[in-house]
Amino acid sequence: MLAIVLGLGSSLSWGVADFLGGLASRRVGALTVVAVSQLAGLVVLAAILAVRREPVPPASDLGLGAAAGAVGAAGLAAFYRALAVGSMSLVAPVAALGAVIPVAVGVAGGDRLGPATAIGLPLALAGAVLVGRARGPATRRGLRLAVVAALGFGLFFTLLAPAADHDVLWASAMARVASVPTVVIAALVTGAGLALPRRLAPVVVFAGLLDTTANVSFAAASQRGLISVVAVLGSLYPVATVALARAVLGERVGRAQAAGVAAALAGVVLIAAGAA
Repeated sequence: MLAIVLGLGSSLSWGVADFLGGLASRRVGALTVVAVSQLAGLVVLAAILAVRREPVPPASDLGLGAAAGAVGAAGLAAFYRALAVGSMSLVAPVAALGAVIPVAVGVAGGDRLGPATAIGLPLALAGAVLVGRARGPATRRGLRLAVVAALGFGLFFTLLAPAADHDVLWASAMARVASVPTVVIAALVTGAGLALPRRLAPVVVFAGLLDTTANVSFAAASQRGLISVVAVLGSLYPVATVALARAVLGERVGRAQAAGVAAALAGVVLIAAGAA
């Protein structure tokens, strides 16, 4: 039960963080938003680790955490850019399909999946295809970037779980240690920079703190339940993102688009039910 609560908690935190990060990316570069938000998370994790003074985990765990951070940062940059140029209501569900990767890895590792998964996987994929092809008021721009984000998120989920075997916070911190220099250098090289408007800075920092909270919650959940279940629960974040986009931005989708979004999210839920 705790794994389910933590998994759902991570999805809520990610969903709100993604909405805020995507909104900020419409005003400044996505790389700038990712760099500043990731840096904020690293500062908090470093402070907590300094107070805890827990022993450093094995190098293998640190390496997995760093690898998770690298692919996760690439996925997040692609995702924020997709949210900036496209409709959040369509981009977020497509990016959530990255959960298929850890599910596949979990099955290969011996996780037992229920029959609902046989329905959930094709339903989720069909929903993503419908989202990409359906005509409606919501723009389909950014969907290719959403696919890149899905790959990055899926690999992030897969790598962070074993990285947290010895210590959840160390795994999350190593993910940030790897991601921060990468996105900071990318932001500087591309000319995006790290400067934020004064009013926007608190929003980006808060998004970074929420993202870090989600990472820690997910890592903790992965130690208490099957990665194939936890990853899918964490991937329910589009529910919060889409709800906020509709309430705050007034985004509207056509019937076919809405059907695609519903199918993608229903598929993710069935995958989780089949993996339970």
